[in-house]
Amino acid sequence: MTEPLGEDLTRLAALHGVAVSFRPSPDRTVTASAAAVTRALAALGVDAGTPEATRAALAARERELAGRLLPPTVVRWSGGGDGPDALADLPEGTRLLIETEQGETRASLAQLPPGVHTVTATAPDGRTARAHLVVAPPRLPTPAGRSYGLLVQLYSLLSGRSWGMGDLGDLAELAGWAGRALGAGFVQVNPLHAAVPGAPTDPSPYRPSSRRFPDPVHLRIEDVPEFAYVTDPERLRELRERAARLRETVLGKGALIDRDAVWELKREALELIAAVPLGPGRRAAYCDFLAREGQSLEDHATWCALAEVHGSDWHRWPQGLRDPRSADTARARLELMDRVDLHSRLAWLTDTQLTAAQRTAREAGMPLGIVHDLAVGVHPGGADAWAQQDHLAAGMSVGAPPDAFNARGQDWGLPPWRPDRLAESGYAPYRRLLRALFRYAGALRIDHVMGLFRLWWVPQGEPPTEGTYVRYDAEAMLALLVLEASRAGAVVIGEDLGTVEPGVREALRERGVLGTSVLWFERDWDGDGRPLAPDAWRADCLATATTHDLPSTAARLTGEHVELRDRLELLNRPVEEERAEAAADTGEWLDLLSRLDLLQGTGGGADTSSEEAEIQAVHRFLLRTPARMIGVWLPDAVGDRRPQNLPGTWDQYPNWRLPIADAEGRPVTLEELAASPRLHALMEVLREEG
Repeated sequence: MTEPLGEDLTRLAALHGVAVSFRPSPDRTVTASAAAVTRALAALGVDAGTPEATRAALAARERELAGRLLPPTVVRWSGGGDGPDALADLPEGTRLLIETEQGETRASLAQLPPGVHTVTATAPDGRTARAHLVVAPPRLPTPAGRSYGLLVQLYSLLSGRSWGMGDLGDLAELAGWAGRALGAGFVQVNPLHAAVPGAPTDPSPYRPSSRRFPDPVHLRIEDVPEFAYVTDPERLRELRERAARLRETVLGKGALIDRDAVWELKREALELIAAVPLGPGRRAAYCDFLAREGQSLEDHATWCALAEVHGSDWHRWPQGLRDPRSADTARARLELMDRVDLHSRLAWLTDTQLTAAQRTAREAGMPLGIVHDLAVGVHPGGADAWAQQDHLAAGMSVGAPPDAFNARGQDWGLPPWRPDRLAESGYAPYRRLLRALFRYAGALRIDHVMGLFRLWWVPQGEPPTEGTYVRYDAEAMLALLVLEASRAGAVVIGEDLGTVEPGVREALRERGVLGTSVLWFERDWDGDGRPLAPDAWRADCLATATTHDLPSTAARLTGEHVELRDRLELLNRPVEEERAEAAADTGEWLDLLSRLDLLQGTGGGADTSSEEAEIQAVHRFLLRTPARMIGVWLPDAVGDRRPQNLPGTWDQYPNWRLPIADAEGRPVTLEELAASPRLHALMEVLREEG
């Protein structure tokens, strides 16, 4: 039985944005446990461990809010009315002084340029307050025209030049070809964030060491200019031969992608390359990068160097090194300066190749180019968690509450940002993160975009059922997102699948953030539950047939996804029931496709298989919707049966380690994809009917 929360704890929680209940469905309310609420408050620095402490904390918070002129961060949407409520509610006669991001001083809110400024308010009674003032455009511009593109997990896209997994050279080749030969408007990839080092590396791109910096494992070694001047070419030749053998084991012998083996080869090669002096122009560019990235890069490179010595979980380091600002850390940084410089240079090289890939995409005619993916959070032992401890909630993990699909809830093992510390800093780490990604992204997909509004905090050591929601200042989070995306001229796509709080999709749409719509989930849930007709879909979205976490379209059409889960003993009910439900679901969609006269073969005439024709029909259907972006899961184009990730599994299934394969499970290279009649037939559907 859930312990009653009590009035004081309920009021205290509300004043700190901690939820005491949530609604998994419109007709059901679940009350959070007192323990979950108390631990969430503790992670925010609020003691509610006893009734006396709770009353004291409540009184202190009420006094603070009553005497506060301004919150730490306020938002003003340019052209959107009189200004933020926090400023409008100031006592009459309050004087304002604004220091703009551009270095100007103003006494009025009128015609402020976009940016993150500082406002000082002085009330008639002498009280003063200083706050960050975010001025953002009212919304992101709507993408010009419709576009279609490819969705791919980059590691799975091997070419004849890859070192055992797809790399940034392959991404540039794919973008250049898809833009010119297929008329594609974008290529969307998985997060390319820096992973936590060590063997075995967690292969999931959604649990990185750092979201701020990319992973050098994605580098195309031969494209680094200093590669040509390595003083030990024989050693490089040997490494390339080993890389070719590694590639062949994946493409020709059925081996899984081995990220650790790839990195071991690339690390050796990059250390040889790093020994080559930079020319004057390259040195100047590197120095510019160091200056631009500043403390963030120094912290990241220092963590990487320390991890080589002490292991990849900073919680287990010597006490003095657990603090990035300690004297011990400063001494260690000096002692490891060569390694710190190496990791800084690797970040620069990776940033450079990411920028080059986006440039290649735009030169190929893509209006968007590369769509990058922002993971929800970071590994608790990684670089960002070490460097940003003051902004993260200690002892908490992000997850999801129980729902109709997962009765036990979910714990993703990612420490959440503290909303209070974010606001106090003017959202500095969030701003730096966005600015870095938008530098080489034509668009940004935000995984679990609902996290801009609230996140499910799970106390460490407790099951996900013992969590509660903690709210963020969604207006500030959205304003900064719109500001940085507008500055970059980029589009933003929010992954808003699953249970979404009422009002969230509307708030995102108001600011120009596109949603995500996946065919199999688009049903008339407020009516008869049948597949949603194409003209009833929303326009402001990226529409796809599947994602990296779902069965491929071929597997869903054939029912093979049920057989896979049955073999792995992941079903919670008899397989016959699962087969029947899956067949009924697919049958309803095929019936709708038939009634819309979309089930006709393309490119293959009478020889086009039923399955291939059905996949083409699914994409014809997506084109009938008003969706502004249509995404084609690249493995679907060659009939791949296997999901890249099977949620709910760890070692039972090779998540994040499979190369793209054809319908028979044979790995398909980038060169073979470019020549595939099946792929060209599918893309012709989009070219002709899009």
